[in-house]
Amino acid sequence: MVLDNLGSSLRGTLSKLQGKSRLSEEDVQEVVKEIQRSLLQADVDVALVMDLSDSIKQRALDEDPPAGTSARDHVLRIVYEEMTDLIGESTKLPLEPQTILLAGLQGSGKTTSAAKMAWWFSKKGLRPAVIQTDTFRPGAYDQAKQMCERAEVEFYGDPDADDPVEIAREGLEQTSERDVHIVDTAGRHALEEDLISEIEEINTVVDPDTSLLVLDAAIGQGAKDQAREFENSIGINGVVITKLDGTAKGGGALAAVNETDSTIAFLGTGETVQDIERFEPSGFISRLLGMGDLKQLSERVERAMRETQAEDDDWEPEDVMKGQFTLNDMRKQMQAMNRMGPLDQVIDMIPGFGGSIRDQLPDDAMDVTQDRLRDFEVVMDSMTDDELENPRSVGAERVQRIARGSGKSEDRVRELLEQHQMMERMLKQFQGMGDSDMQRMMKKMENQGGGLGGMGPF
Repeated sequence: MVLDNLGSSLRGTLSKLQGKSRLSEEDVQEVVKEIQRSLLQADVDVALVMDLSDSIKQRALDEDPPAGTSARDHVLRIVYEEMTDLIGESTKLPLEPQTILLAGLQGSGKTTSAAKMAWWFSKKGLRPAVIQTDTFRPGAYDQAKQMCERAEVEFYGDPDADDPVEIAREGLEQTSERDVHIVDTAGRHALEEDLISEIEEINTVVDPDTSLLVLDAAIGQGAKDQAREFENSIGINGVVITKLDGTAKGGGALAAVNETDSTIAFLGTGETVQDIERFEPSGFISRLLGMGDLKQLSERVERAMRETQAEDDDWEPEDVMKGQFTLNDMRKQMQAMNRMGPLDQVIDMIPGFGGSIRDQLPDDAMDVTQDRLRDFEVVMDSMTDDELENPRSVGAERVQRIARGSGKSEDRVRELLEQHQMMERMLKQFQGMGDSDMQRMMKKMENQGGGLGGMGPF
């Protein structure tokens, strides 16, 4: 998850208040120290840490918890509000024709982010184009072209040209019929004068509506100086944080946001073009504190279902709720799950399931789960059409045959059948629920996420 170590540390700190109805000054002081330590370990700028922790301490001591609210939930709400205020609103990119300029150092993920953003805009009904102006890095043109092909968006570049300013000018002309133009610029290993001069010239020609600074989540404290240089040269309207699927701490990017007086626009959460999130502060902090993000979850579910259905016009997700649940249905559900992204990210979006619950799982638990899903796919490939439609017909002899054909163990075959039966029973329970029952269930999930009832994302 985004800033995973920070989230785990903060949740551990707040758990120390469990069961307390009132806070002493010593309690508050201990919690604030733990929060400071957590934020500093996540590479958040020292000045920001002190401002944030002072605000949390002041409010925790001065404000009385609402009636019926525990000390933990009271502090949790304060931490949530102060961290959301620190990050600020998201960079609002309108769903209308516009030109976006990407800036950043080499290796920050600009080229990948350009294709991801173009894919995101295309899913919103706009026609984007990526213009690659990097003539400095070998392979930049080929990488950008391949990424845009995967994203199925228009691309312009000229591998034989050596003037990035002229490429930008020509690119805008050649893609003039597109709605959104995303201009990818060259990076360097450091903030050299020629990089700044080049991007200033491109900025003059492109005249972007928005300039975004792309930052690797692992940049740490160096983000502040980088942000200042780009802000002084072209002006920065927002930040894109990349590579948040790895072990990077990510806190340094908050310093860049503060330094440029801007906000976060997108988060890069994986390697494929689909692994991008429109940044939403409330959901970001809510996930960080283990309370889920139903809005982001529902968007991923809807997108995954649409893409899965697009591959098979005969498959209707709603039909699963009406008739018999087959292994073919289960396969489609699994394919949709894979399209939702890594399981650990999905689990963090479910109120009551992410955060502290995932902290208790072994480090490789999610990898094991992904391996099981891949094994299930292989096993199903070795089954007949009749077996896929009527899994209850699979007896001991058929289990042995399927195991030999798939190269998987008999236990794995039986595990697939047991998983199918469990999902079938669960769906039968849903089939008897009306809309009001579903709404009550979702409300219960929200409350389980943070115990704060109807207060915003809780």
